[in-house]
Amino acid sequence: MSSFTHFNEQGHAKMVDITEKTDTVRTAVARTSVMMNKEIYEKISNRAIQKGDVLAVAQVAGIMAAKKTADLIPMCHPLMLRGVDIQFAWDVEEQTSRYQLLITATVKTKGSTGVEMEALTAASVCALTVYDMCKALDKGIIIGPTYLVEKTGGKSGHFRREDK
Repeated sequence: MSSFTHFNEQGHAKMVDITEKTDTVRTAVARTSVMMNKEIYEKISNRAIQKGDVLAVAQVAGIMAAKKTADLIPMCHPLMLRGVDIQFAWDVEEQTSRYQLLITATVKTKGSTGVEMEALTAASVCALTVYDMCKALDKGIIIGPTYLVEKTGGKSGHFRREDK
């Protein structure tokens, strides 16, 4: 069992000891999407959702989520984040009635462990906030897929997802 870093000698979960790891600049980029109907797309675009500016609220929620990741994911280390950025882009195909909000979360730190979980949490909570603010119009909104796009720094080095 000791070859698995998140288990102790007894086979029980533990938080990995990162005391001896070198501090490096670490970044992670995660992405998710929210698929919605035309009505919701238009109302978000025109800032006409009754609960407020959906993208502004979702952006703040994503940033807050990145900062709270260690409170949500049991084995995550609390990190001093140096930067969190949430970007939105629309992928709209009128002919097929496809209205998709693309959410990209970028998280940075300088430390001894990576920020992949913080980026994934930020993107996920951002998407959940969009759902929460729009669910009165349509409960059929689809979230995902959610995935790591890229990460840098640390012992394992650079990772970039190769899209198929």
